[in-house]
Amino acid sequence: MRIVVADDSTLLREGVQLILGDAGHEVVAGVGDGTALVEAALRERPDLVITDVRMPPSGTDEGLRAAVRIRQEWPDAPILVLSQYVVEAYADELLAAGIGAIGYLLKDRVGDIDEFLAAVDSVAGGGTVLDPQVVAQLMTRRRDPLTSLTPREREVLSLMAQGLSNAAIAARLVVTSGAVEKHTQRIFAKLQLSPDDTAGHRRVLAVLAFLRD
Repeated sequence: MRIVVADDSTLLREGVQLILGDAGHEVVAGVGDGTALVEAALRERPDLVITDVRMPPSGTDEGLRAAVRIRQEWPDAPILVLSQYVVEAYADELLAAGIGAIGYLLKDRVGDIDEFLAAVDSVAGGGTVLDPQVVAQLMTRRRDPLTSLTPREREVLSLMAQGLSNAAIAARLVVTSGAVEKHTQRIFAKLQLSPDDTAGHRRVLAVLAFLRD
């Protein structure tokens, strides 16, 4: 697939490009600041945008702000954010800006190449991939509006937010897939998600509600 990579560290940017190249992907642009990222993404319309959070000119959250601007111009843009920490305000805005094709991973995950490439494939394919630590931090201050969920339902929804399928959740919790399906249906009902929507669409909406509210 065609990918745009943004990181102000030339070493890290080149490293990510090498990993992607070895996996058969084409990096069509490698940039080092937020302005260049927006321009490259909207010009190339790649299969995936991968961006760091901290970049010039602000040196703080420029990458996330650039991702939000890209989504404003191109709502379906597939974006994978890599960061050393969680920027809650812009993470919220990015997650709220569109349904699916979004990932937010801490940079430690890049060290596990198979896991990183799996996230690349998932986000490019329209999936949502959130680092467990990102989920945990965002959840800490957002539980109150979802107090109707049981502890097990919260656990299932947390694993859904990490991108796990029902089968993977069942394996993690050592329960049957049928039990997980019952939990997900109750979660959808409690969050008032319409049964007319597809299951995949409701999963993403449930995760976004869990992280935003």
